[in-house]
Amino acid sequence: MLELKDVSVWLSQNNRPLAEHFSFALNRGDKAAIIGEEGNGKSTLLKLIYDESLVDGYVDHSGQIIKKGRAAYLPQMMEEQDLAKTVAGYFEGQDTAGRAGLLASLGLAADFLRSHRRVSTLSGGEKVKIQLARILMEEPDVLLLDEPTNDLDIETLEWMENYIRRSRAPVLFVSHDETLIENTANVIIHMEQLVRKTRCRISVTHAGYREYLAARRQSFDKQEQVARKQRADYGRQMERWRQVYDRVDHEQRVISRQDPGGGRLLKKKMKAVLSQEKRFERQAESFLDFPEEEAAILTRFSEDIRLPKGKTVLDFSLPELRIGERVLARNLRLFVSGGEHVGIVGRNGAGKSTLLAALWEELRNRRDITACYMPQDYSQKLNYDQTPVEYLAANYTKEDITRARTYMGSMKFTHEEMTGKIGRLSGGQRAKLLFLDMVLRNAGVLLLDEPTRNFSPLSSPVVRQTLRDFGGAIISISHDRKYLQEACDHVYRFTEAGLELQPE
Repeated sequence: MLELKDVSVWLSQNNRPLAEHFSFALNRGDKAAIIGEEGNGKSTLLKLIYDESLVDGYVDHSGQIIKKGRAAYLPQMMEEQDLAKTVAGYFEGQDTAGRAGLLASLGLAADFLRSHRRVSTLSGGEKVKIQLARILMEEPDVLLLDEPTNDLDIETLEWMENYIRRSRAPVLFVSHDETLIENTANVIIHMEQLVRKTRCRISVTHAGYREYLAARRQSFDKQEQVARKQRADYGRQMERWRQVYDRVDHEQRVISRQDPGGGRLLKKKMKAVLSQEKRFERQAESFLDFPEEEAAILTRFSEDIRLPKGKTVLDFSLPELRIGERVLARNLRLFVSGGEHVGIVGRNGAGKSTLLAALWEELRNRRDITACYMPQDYSQKLNYDQTPVEYLAANYTKEDITRARTYMGSMKFTHEEMTGKIGRLSGGQRAKLLFLDMVLRNAGVLLLDEPTRNFSPLSSPVVRQTLRDFGGAIISISHDRKYLQEACDHVYRFTEAGLELQPE
């Protein structure tokens, strides 16, 4: 169905390799997840497989990509031309009536599909749903999905899991949703960047995600044990060799000139000792290396951030939440105190992001707290034409620049990434920038719209731990089931009737 033969990919700007001599076949029944840290080339590889023209101008590549049948591709970001259409225009020419079952399963009603709302005004989840609907109506032979669950509500996310599991067509997907990968993938493709992003490694394992992680950990532990034993044995061996060498050397130096025969014997013995040293050194060259592992890194918030339990962070009430003439919800009430961590869930398009933006307006000018906001659309906070250094070092003093570079370096940004345009960074790297900004501002209150959506499944546990340990208050929208369970004290469901506290 899909085969890659000896494919190599490298960035045009600095020749940094993303893949080298990579071969892989995607067959019927395969549900293959591409995992790896932010900026490692996962989306780039998926674009290249679908259409080489999508990566023209920023990567070079070699090798063969063989596709049999019709491939469908879900991009991480919609095209500008599609965003400018109405919903009805987006589905123009499609047999929506004949696929009512599929559309209903995605929560797309007939009147919604006929609406003249601009696609650009839809929520993130609604955008994903209409894209999924259109490509699935084509009944493709191969599905290529880049973050298919981004912004989906939990009900649709569970539908997506079932769809991938049951799909007759093989699926190759990139996702940051650990639960989705655990529940669907039977092949794991791991893209890594090693030695300060100068080397790449891609491994393919035909197993589920948990099995892959367990086998990888076991393999790394065994490799480390063998490597340590080899070096320990070598150390003892060389210590014994040193003792023999010192004894022969001493004997050579003190031997009497009246015994030339004994001197010749010692010279032969020393030659044998030195030959043995070279043999030991050659053996050492074949020792196993210690396992190289790309660690997930996220700068932590200061431990000094602590809000008293009795402090009122937010006391919010609103009779009606509107967008234009449309009423999204009534009788909204939310009280947050001290270091509470609150999660908000709800269906796509209900108005959760609109609510969070309203809460931001309520908190942004407070003098007694420092609040920071991470929107779902990063372009609301980031100027994509700026460099990361310019964004983080707003005053552009030498001290600010040094501090920004130090923090970015700790999160494995390369010099090129620090000084290139933000628009060239991956979604995960942009998310890291927003986190860094919050850390540098010493924020005590965080408003986060889908905070884990662009972090890899390997980074997400670190993100969850960082936010769980945060001593300030968090108000977040999320559909990440692990995040809601591990990092939130309380979870509210957003409905037209207001916020309903969910049972723990």
